[in-house]
Amino acid sequence: MSSNAIKSIKSLGVFQKPTIFDKGPGALLPAAYKKFYKEWRSTEPSAVHYIPEQGKWKRDEVTGEVNPVQNIPVPLFYPKEHNSHFWGGEGVVQGFQARSRNTRRVPHFWVPVLKRSVVHSEVLNEYFSIIVTERTIRLINANYGFDHYLLKTPACDLKSLLPLGLKRKILKELEAGCPNVNEEKRQEILQKYGKYLEAYTSEEIDWYGYSFSEACRRIEKQMEEQQTVVPLKHVYRSQLIDKLRAANIEEAMDESLKSSESGLANSWLQKINPFAKKSNP
Repeated sequence: MSSNAIKSIKSLGVFQKPTIFDKGPGALLPAAYKKFYKEWRSTEPSAVHYIPEQGKWKRDEVTGEVNPVQNIPVPLFYPKEHNSHFWGGEGVVQGFQARSRNTRRVPHFWVPVLKRSVVHSEVLNEYFSIIVTERTIRLINANYGFDHYLLKTPACDLKSLLPLGLKRKILKELEAGCPNVNEEKRQEILQKYGKYLEAYTSEEIDWYGYSFSEACRRIEKQMEEQQTVVPLKHVYRSQLIDKLRAANIEEAMDESLKSSESGLANSWLQKINPFAKKSNP
């Protein structure tokens, strides 16, 4: 039995909650955007604020008791300002802090330390002044450059819209052959970064890095451009012309019938009338 049949049997009698792609403009989005959205929202990001344990089981060194390994991610919060920064996977952590031994713990927020830095993109041939965290700088250095960092890192780890938009721009530039770079460096850059294009199709690059609301607005705009809007005055004018043509055809047919009937009647009257002039044979 195929896997699809097994899944359909298991889902019998189970109510499946509709997703954002089952209704409204989300149902019109292409599969290329759905693939990006799955990578961005549904894929588990790399551990940043905790150290994951390896394996499925662990033994307590003191008691010898065996317990299952549970790597539970720390809940993170992302304000809207993070979409214009590079946080490198960090987020705002909410918890409690005991500030002294004799006082009760109090609520506390751990916020990433932000600073402004300048990065350079070889593919785009531009410098960018952006707000980053210290972890972002370490990741850029570990990947040997800003372009390598963006192209290697999945969407779930980039998280914010600014790096995702720059990654889409870099991919489009590579797909176009880097026209903004001089001839001497173009072949070197294409040889250096061209391998990243193998993981994407042209449509996937075109839809990469958009938020859900931006993607919905884009698909609605595309559908509006495809639809040719005809003013109602042109529609009513064409309908009126068709009606007039139909009326003229009916009037012409009535006149032809009347003329044929009158001609037939005249011929019969001429035959019956003895005083009518007869044509010579």
